[in-house]
Amino acid sequence: MGSQNTQNGSIADHSKPVTAESRETQRLRERLDPARMPEHVAVIMDGNGRWARKHHLPSRLLGHREGYKTTKKIVRAASDLGVKYLTLYVFSNENWRRPKHETDGLMTLIEHATRTELLELHENGIRMRFLGRRAELTPSLRKEIERAESLTENNPGLVLNLALNYGGRAEIVDAVRKLAEAAVRGEIDPSKITEEDVSAHLYAPEMPDPDLLIRTAGELRVSNFLLWEIAYSEMWVTPTLWPDFSAEHLVQAIEDYQMRVRKFGAVVNP
Repeated sequence: MGSQNTQNGSIADHSKPVTAESRETQRLRERLDPARMPEHVAVIMDGNGRWARKHHLPSRLLGHREGYKTTKKIVRAASDLGVKYLTLYVFSNENWRRPKHETDGLMTLIEHATRTELLELHENGIRMRFLGRRAELTPSLRKEIERAESLTENNPGLVLNLALNYGGRAEIVDAVRKLAEAAVRGEIDPSKITEEDVSAHLYAPEMPDPDLLIRTAGELRVSNFLLWEIAYSEMWVTPTLWPDFSAEHLVQAIEDYQMRVRKFGAVVNP
């Protein structure tokens, strides 16, 4: 979904013509300090339903479909800008409380998107990962997830994490269950469990914690997203609804991130 980057942010395939899109990407990249790029960006993609209402559309699903178009653009932009990990909040455990026609439509859209975008993502070196509980997903969607992860497993580019049927508390509970099972087997002493042990049993233990957490649609809450991992993430909130979010917004968020001093609880001298 865009030209694959080298580590210094330059476009790898110089044989391709410089399109208007690539020129725009280059212009946006020039605004950023490559030495201070966030390694991992996480996004709460909020506002699809409100976008549908704002545009007087008959169904919230039409807003989700527009949000899917935005997702494609942002994955491409993040890859081109040199972000190494991008985690998108696709569907939460709590989203099952929505009307059945909406959840069914969302599952169909997610399955379609996974199947449709896979080859292009793979050709551009992007690795796909899915975070969350899979038992409640349809067999056909689980099959597409497994196919996407298997095909892209060794790709060297952007790692695209899709949080699907995901909840931060559920992830911690699942990690604690694994630790408890290990303790029952005598493999670990409960009194010596550390934060590192908990981290090692999360859904993607090899993934660094998000440096930057973006939330669209102006809501000031984390909505049970990556609760363990975002302990010291920098937050950037925009009133922009997800379908209207653009590469320009992503760069604005990264620019703001690059102006901050990350202290991780310590005191940093000016």
